[in-house]
Amino acid sequence: MTTLEHRAVQETAAALRAAGLDAAAAGIRILADDVRTAAAAAAALGIPVGAIANSLVFAARHGTEDHPLLVLTSGDHRADTALVAGLVGADEVRRAKPEFVREHTGQAIGGVAPVGHPRPLETLVDSHLARYPVVWAAAGHPKSVFPTTYADLVALTGGTAARVGVEEDDPST
Repeated sequence: MTTLEHRAVQETAAALRAAGLDAAAAGIRILADDVRTAAAAAAALGIPVGAIANSLVFAARHGTEDHPLLVLTSGDHRADTALVAGLVGADEVRRAKPEFVREHTGQAIGGVAPVGHPRPLETLVDSHLARYPVVWAAAGHPKSVFPTTYADLVALTGGTAARVGVEEDDPST
């Protein structure tokens, strides 16, 4: 089986087509190596790291229950969990464990796409991504990516546009 035939990549492509984004589904690119980080994806594509829509899954604590929260952040930003918690009204937001990510997305860390999950996830989309005419997101597998736009990411995910973090090289953090 090729990466393009991988179940999660096929589910991502189907979700893109269902949303009317056939060009994005057709634009899924399979890279030579796994690109589990924004820096690796940017290097493989020859683009600025900020143009990578990094899919981060968090466990958002509401009372005694954890709910999945997808944060699509610019590759050159780090999500501020306190800020994110405030944006979604959670008591606490913390990085999800791999089992939690797979349970709620059907995908493995390092390849989580913004769509193609068993159920839609509450999603925040980093407004910093709007600076780039094309952004790249994972397509369900660590070797797969697809091009899209900030506006399409917000629409595709039903997400909320928000400032979710700080630049990685910001000395104030």
